[in-house]
Amino acid sequence: MQFKDFPLDHRIQKALEIKGFEQATEIQALAIGQGLLGKDLLASSKTGSGKTLAFLIPALQRVLKQKALSRKDPRVLILAPTRELAKQVFMQLKWLIGNQNIFATLVLGGENFNDQVKALKRNPQFVVGTAGRIADHVKDKSLYLNGLELLILDEADRMLDLGFADELKLIDRFADHRKRQTMMFSATLDSAELHYLTERMLNAPQRISVGSSTEQHKDIEQHFYLADHLDHKIELLKKLLENTANKQVIVFTATREDTDKLSQLLNELGLDSAALSASLSQSQRSNIMNAFSRGLHQVLVTTDVASRGLDLRKVEWVINFDLPKLAEEYIHRIGRTGRAGSKGNAASLVGPKDWASFVAIKGILQQSIEFSEFEGLEAKFKGLKPIKPRSSKGPVQKKQVKPKQTNAAKPKKRIRAQEGTDVGHIPMRKKAKPSESHD
Repeated sequence: MQFKDFPLDHRIQKALEIKGFEQATEIQALAIGQGLLGKDLLASSKTGSGKTLAFLIPALQRVLKQKALSRKDPRVLILAPTRELAKQVFMQLKWLIGNQNIFATLVLGGENFNDQVKALKRNPQFVVGTAGRIADHVKDKSLYLNGLELLILDEADRMLDLGFADELKLIDRFADHRKRQTMMFSATLDSAELHYLTERMLNAPQRISVGSSTEQHKDIEQHFYLADHLDHKIELLKKLLENTANKQVIVFTATREDTDKLSQLLNELGLDSAALSASLSQSQRSNIMNAFSRGLHQVLVTTDVASRGLDLRKVEWVINFDLPKLAEEYIHRIGRTGRAGSKGNAASLVGPKDWASFVAIKGILQQSIEFSEFEGLEAKFKGLKPIKPRSSKGPVQKKQVKPKQTNAAKPKKRIRAQEGTDVGHIPMRKKAKPSESHD
């Protein structure tokens, strides 16, 4: 389906035309239609499917064509799990709005609170932000949501994983207009906590599921390499980077400390590398991401902070120096390449500490995996044997040996008075008192 087939305002059509967007993706074709009808929506799709436009287009259409429910309160609130994803959404919203008389503001944790209060006093129609900071402004009464018309949750499952359930419930409670529309996007729809949230926040939602969040990316060629130890991983990484000359690469590590160490090592090898982690300030992270997106760095070494939502179309390789703990995160990591129909490559280094994660990833990919090798860098490690389950016969029961009773612990004999025999009028004998000695 093409965008021109939707009953969209000519200003939205013009913005899409300038960007060269003609054909809607599957999630866009399904979600935009339901969103334009004002229905609550619960949708899931794999990463890189274009879901951001799937909720931005109906949101902007509503603001342009319908009368506001409130003069001062924001009309649309978009929540994202991370600052990077929120900023990505905000940038797409800005070019979609263009030169129209519509004001949008970005509200992120880690930035100046008072500056955000000033921006909110300008009565923006759109507010994009992270759940924690939005909840702070609601509690501070610098943001009112009583007249909110459209609440959008991008990657709701990720927000729950990060512990924002209470903040989401608070936002839902204050955005209490009976005509509020809610659109929720999530990588998975089957978690119990997400089900509770949808029951609370959505009203008879239309469910849309496009593909699977764990579906293998057909445009990404995946490779796995066994590694004996850390030094072996470093040598494999060097070899992989030799084959990616003049191509942008994202390297994922397990910890923040590893990003700095590995980035420094790559810079010493003559590669232009930058490190990104949650320990950096928002401005530092933004500067690094902007520089990488403009091609000023060849390699970005990062934790999972960059695994979701970021649309970096020049990335041709993703290398998992460490495998993620959650198998689903692997899908999001490699989804940073092979976007919008482009071809991509993903390489994963599997050491003894990564083996459990590899087994889980193999399970969700549902395919046999053959390990690749570089000549001279073959690994001695061949994987860990699965733990054998216990025998079905059950545990052998030991005979219980009764403890021997000592004289001290000998039980007292119970006297049954009712069972005695009548012996007549026999006087009771008293015990003789001991004779007293007289001096």
